[in-house]
Amino acid sequence: MRRPESPLRSAPLPGSSSGKAATMNRLGKKANETLIEMALSADDDIAILTKFKPSQSEGEECNGPETISTAGSEIPSSSEGLNSTETTLLIPEHQVIDKRHQSKDSIFFRDGVRRIDFVLSYVDDLNKEWEKKLERRKEFESNLQKAGLELETEDKKESEDGKIFFVKIHAPWEVLITYAEVLNIKVPIRENDIPPMVENPLDCVLFPLRLPEKVMHPEPDYFTAPFSKDKQELYLINDESTFFSPSMRNRIVNYILTRCPYGTEEGKKKFGIKRLLNNGTYTAAYPLHDCQYWKKASDPNCDSERYTLYMEWARFLRFYKEQPLVLIRKYYGEKIGIYFAWLGFYTEMLFLAAVVGLICFLYGLFTMDENMSSKEICDPTIGGEIIMCPLCDRDCEYWRLNTTCESSQYSHLFDNVATLFFAIFMGIWVTLFLEFWKRRQARLKYEWDLVDFEEEQQQLQLRPEYEAKCTQKKKNPVTQEMEPYLPLTSQAVRFCISGATVLFWVSLIIASMIAVIVYRLAVYAAFASLMENTQTLQPISGLLTPQLATSVTASCLNFVIIMILNFFYERIAIWITDMEIPRTHMEYENRLTMKMFLFQFVNYYSSCFYVAFFKGKFVGYPGAYTYMFNRWRNEECDPAGCLIELTTQLTIVMAGKQIWGNIQEAIVPWICNWWGRRKARNNPENLYSRWEQDHDLQTFGALGLFYEYLEMVIQFGFITLFVASFPLAPLLALMNNILEIRVDSWKLTTQYRRPVAAKAHSIGVWQEILNGMAILSVVTNAFIVAFTSDMIPRLVYYYAYSENEDSPMSGYINNSLSVFLISDFPERNEPKENPENFVICRYRDYRYPPDHERKYLHTMQFWHILAAKLAFIIIMEHVVFIVKFFVAWMIPDVPADVKAKIKREKYLTQKILHEYELEKLKERLCQGDKRATEKEFIATEGRMELSRAM
Repeated sequence: MRRPESPLRSAPLPGSSSGKAATMNRLGKKANETLIEMALSADDDIAILTKFKPSQSEGEECNGPETISTAGSEIPSSSEGLNSTETTLLIPEHQVIDKRHQSKDSIFFRDGVRRIDFVLSYVDDLNKEWEKKLERRKEFESNLQKAGLELETEDKKESEDGKIFFVKIHAPWEVLITYAEVLNIKVPIRENDIPPMVENPLDCVLFPLRLPEKVMHPEPDYFTAPFSKDKQELYLINDESTFFSPSMRNRIVNYILTRCPYGTEEGKKKFGIKRLLNNGTYTAAYPLHDCQYWKKASDPNCDSERYTLYMEWARFLRFYKEQPLVLIRKYYGEKIGIYFAWLGFYTEMLFLAAVVGLICFLYGLFTMDENMSSKEICDPTIGGEIIMCPLCDRDCEYWRLNTTCESSQYSHLFDNVATLFFAIFMGIWVTLFLEFWKRRQARLKYEWDLVDFEEEQQQLQLRPEYEAKCTQKKKNPVTQEMEPYLPLTSQAVRFCISGATVLFWVSLIIASMIAVIVYRLAVYAAFASLMENTQTLQPISGLLTPQLATSVTASCLNFVIIMILNFFYERIAIWITDMEIPRTHMEYENRLTMKMFLFQFVNYYSSCFYVAFFKGKFVGYPGAYTYMFNRWRNEECDPAGCLIELTTQLTIVMAGKQIWGNIQEAIVPWICNWWGRRKARNNPENLYSRWEQDHDLQTFGALGLFYEYLEMVIQFGFITLFVASFPLAPLLALMNNILEIRVDSWKLTTQYRRPVAAKAHSIGVWQEILNGMAILSVVTNAFIVAFTSDMIPRLVYYYAYSENEDSPMSGYINNSLSVFLISDFPERNEPKENPENFVICRYRDYRYPPDHERKYLHTMQFWHILAAKLAFIIIMEHVVFIVKFFVAWMIPDVPADVKAKIKREKYLTQKILHEYELEKLKERLCQGDKRATEKEFIATEGRMELSRAM
């Protein structure tokens, strides 16, 4: 099903008189159609376009000269001017073009008829390679003309800066229909007769969130079928110039540009616009925006879709409105459309998680004063009398437990009973999100004509770089044709180099994390000494403890290191993926995705994993501490637990990444384009052309969406893997994503050149990554609740060790702290000073006191708690996984109404095609060999009857 890009009229039925006239008209055009031959030479690496010549049937009238060549000086020399590529202009003889009166803020050739589908630009440079670049351009543009494209060159004198040549490219009807068949593009054949969905009773409530109907659904739905040149009268063709949308046209032209040869160098065929851009032959290649984003185009033939997108979608004041996905898909293509559909759906689902997380946070806030643990810590007669062992060797002093009063109160915000509920809820939420997204994706696949896209991809996505670099050929067992391939030995060597490189960079991340841990261990003593001896810090010493100060500064340092490593690794990942020479575009993106995600996963989450699962777990006890590298004593958790430190780490890294990402995405492109936008507003249209305005914008590269997905998937990991420690994470993500949608739409609409339209039927390998993270999140949250929070030790004390029936949690703090005899300190650990002559100190563990026969060994309560933790992990994982799999089984991936629509469309398409073939056979019966066609006619009728029966 498809919403066409222009108003269409119904094509006459093949059997009617008007239908016969249209049929004859189309058949007449068949004689004039240009043909394309894609030949694979025995000694060539690539399939090239060898011939695309227009022919003229006898008796056809001609309105004027067949071609008009425009020449301009490309690179002036002292002796002569070199002509630029000749332009094929089909202009009537009586039509005279006046450049002075033609608006250059136009998306058409000078004749005002032929649309500019693509623009190439190059600079007038006189360096040592200018002759080679000139030859490449001549050969390339000549081959483009042989492929049927029409070119028109704007001399550098016509440009605003007087330096840049612009080559405008137009794809005529013959080229479009040829490649529409090659690319299997689906076009309308009949208006959709399936009744619309039943109206949602909440539509009246959601009306303020809706966009105008003409923006959301500007045109009716149509049943579609793959385009075929031999069946043109079957399709709803009203106007050949608007039948194929601009996004389809630039996709077709880009397909030709990426495969068009430009000569032979070093004994190898060279081809493709990408190579010419890399070697500087051309400086840019891009399709045009249809108008300026802040005003509509003056040309009535222009739809001004960019302006509509800006006004209804890209402005932040429209943040509460739904997205015009149909218009996004129409203007930018399915690949960008599916990204914004996913981002919008993800943001909608975050709303539920954010509300539940906020309720859990408010529960912790309102019950803060009822928390018995923090009450005992803050009580001067309890916490004030408990002397804690020093947190570092020699330089640190003994300290009283009530100095951590404020931090223990704040830790209750996130370490309470609601934490367990929220961890289980998020395990179910992530399943609902992924399952409902599958349903949403299935609906988009049907509505956007992507149901049969898998087969299409196998044919279309072969990378030109693969064809060029693979010199050896072998026979394809399916097609029985010779095709390039990469030998197994070469693949093995490349994969070994790639794997070693990835392993080295992951090791570098781990090394940097260890360096941050060493920093934490090394500066803790300095913070402790500074806060004790500095009077100005005494008022905030209760809130800003040495542990918290160390955690905050280490988190900030870790964030800076993450950003630096990201900067370098992104370039390394692209290089090693190019070196592997993936066969298809999808294979290239999948390999790059896995490399980048593996690196980002370790880079962003390693510090959180350290705080959650390692910090404070391998400390030892006074007199027998464990040391890193036999030098730095391992960190201890706060007496209230490590959860508050995990929350701090998560907040800094997550919020810092989102703020930095928005700065990079919005402010940097805006600054880069500021000068160009100023020129666009201050110069008249006849001086600052549409192609120059777009040339001055930023380039939305092939990996533009890759980084957008990566950013969101990393955020998804923060709100799922560690959400038990920070229930407000979904709320932060929701606020960021509301901004992210508008920032992405704003920069795409106003700051970037129009991307080449590309197809995609899903979010690709990111779906599998999200599924993997969803499963991993159940495990990590179970371990966080069990080992990082104090929930399980409190529950064990409540049910097994409490001695006060009226207040079961009273005495928990004293029970959770073990006793150490200060005289047992070895010289390495003993503090330099003990002014109050303390005899014992307390530490966080479950060990026997010094007067027990099992001195400093773990008590039975320690083993009870450990068993309870392991049992909790097993039970929680099994419960959540059972619920997850049950929910996934209950929710079908494809909605029932979508299945019915797909079947209905396939049935009608087959019926229409069969009827068309039947009409053709009737004509043949009247004209040709009856014996041959009667059998074919009977067989066709039988096939139609069988189709109806099925």
